[in-house]
Amino acid sequence: MRVAASGVGPWDALIREGKSTVSPKPPLTLGSDLSGVVEEIGPGVAEFRSGDKIYGVTNPQFCGAQAEYAIASANMVAPSPERLSHLEAASAPVVAVTAWQMLFDYAHAQAGQTVMILGAAGNVGAYAVQLAAKAKLHVVAIVGKNDVDYVRNLGAEMVGNHQLQGFDDAARSVDVVIDTIGGDARDRSLQLLRPGGILVSVISAEAMPQRSDVRSVFFYVEVTTERLNAISELFDREELSPQVGTVLPLQEVRAAHQMLAGAPHKRGKIVLQVTP
Repeated sequence: MRVAASGVGPWDALIREGKSTVSPKPPLTLGSDLSGVVEEIGPGVAEFRSGDKIYGVTNPQFCGAQAEYAIASANMVAPSPERLSHLEAASAPVVAVTAWQMLFDYAHAQAGQTVMILGAAGNVGAYAVQLAAKAKLHVVAIVGKNDVDYVRNLGAEMVGNHQLQGFDDAARSVDVVIDTIGGDARDRSLQLLRPGGILVSVISAEAMPQRSDVRSVFFYVEVTTERLNAISELFDREELSPQVGTVLPLQEVRAAHQMLAGAPHKRGKIVLQVTP
């Protein structure tokens, strides 16, 4: 496909450093999230045609998207949401599908339940807040002090800090914890889960906190056409908003990785504009 835009995420830095468990060792072309136009169709692919506008992920190795042309697996891409630009579409696949899987594929969250989202202002967390609010869950967002208004506007009912201060009265009243930050906040959140609740994390499978009467789950995201189609419907109905942050041209990918390491950048997903 001809790439119009490609997202940049923390996993790109892990792959660049040779620390990824799912990707080949460098040298390689980085990038997984992408949006663009189908240039040619491979054998056995019937659902797409040349000229189709699509978005999604390149392959299970999460590499190859940060280039003018890329090969994408047909079962990991979908028609782009009609309402989104290429930049917006490229910002969404991995983080939006991750939030979807955490809430619905693993936690099986239901309307009326209470979900606590750790790192709710981050790229995955912001989608988790929106998806949970749309599903009529009671959303408790855990964020830094500068992000309180942001997550309230996304749909959070209650907002707290990463020390989980002020939640003593909430002990054993949370049905689901969505963890995107790990560390002490994740460990403390386990004590807020009601018996039979679940903590779902995408941070590290190592040393997951345990409690005999709740479940703890870690997983790697699986981007599929089916899940992307579900996300696309929400975008097109304006029930989900893309979270685009800093936009850079492809040739400034080094600056994008410096932002991943802490250099100043806008809130939201870093996106590379590959073609105008």
